[in-house]
Amino acid sequence: MELRHLTSFLAVAEELHFGRAAKRLQMAQPPLSQQIRQLERELGVQLFERNTRSVRLTSAGQSFLKPARTVLDDLDIAVRVARAAGAGEYGRVTVGFAGASSHHTLPLLTRAVRAAHPGLELVMKGQTYANVALARVADGSLDLGFVRLPAARPGVETRVIDEEELLCALPQDHPLAGRERIPVADLAAEPFVTFPANAGSTLRDATVRTCEDAGFHPRVVQEAPDSYTILALVAAGVGVTLTLSSCLHIQQTGLVHRPLDGPPVRLQAALAWRRDNPSAALRSVLRVAREALPTPAGAAAPPTGD
Repeated sequence: MELRHLTSFLAVAEELHFGRAAKRLQMAQPPLSQQIRQLERELGVQLFERNTRSVRLTSAGQSFLKPARTVLDDLDIAVRVARAAGAGEYGRVTVGFAGASSHHTLPLLTRAVRAAHPGLELVMKGQTYANVALARVADGSLDLGFVRLPAARPGVETRVIDEEELLCALPQDHPLAGRERIPVADLAAEPFVTFPANAGSTLRDATVRTCEDAGFHPRVVQEAPDSYTILALVAAGVGVTLTLSSCLHIQQTGLVHRPLDGPPVRLQAALAWRRDNPSAALRSVLRVAREALPTPAGAAAPPTGD
């Protein structure tokens, strides 16, 4: 039995006239009659009662009608879904991100994707710090990652979506809290609260680098997995931290933010994906992201390394 047999059967069953059914199928009547006879031989039953004046379904034909229509309807759905998936309208894209610093950019992307492609599913992988996200994009276990630059991995492309400034967060009653700007060197004796050293956090790396540029290594007394917890610990007086301007939305009683003295220390936030990822869904997400998360003026990414 072939699909053309089912198509021919449905046409005759709906028209109850071989001539009209043949015209609808854009074929001659004799081949149509032959296909119906082949189908009846295959099934071992008579599907139509026909004479020179009329055609009607037998009880077997009536019973066969609904399942045959279901098969062809399901095939049509399968074809349309496959074509839509090939065009990037359906599918799944895994996205790695880390908490607070994605507070602004991530919702913009998810809402835009949902509006443009309702059939696309974004599978969100939280607590995926920038360096980890980059590694997982490189090994193919993530389709898309929120990372910070520089981020050079063979085969991985990036596009800047935001620029963030490094700030100092202190307890409100800290002696330095009254200053308008904080010299990094003045934090040399302070206890620090920051991300775990092995978590893959670029903010932890930037904190250490900034402190070492000022002549000291930060004394970390407490580690925490996300910016919300870190800033709560700072507000509680456990220590100080260097945080990002993208985390200013985190409101904690007893917490103040101050810019660092000297030239601003800026970090670029970016999207990262494998250049050879074949996913049409990912390509659709990247197209939407260019509109929802445009690269800030003057913030072109440094070249990615191969």
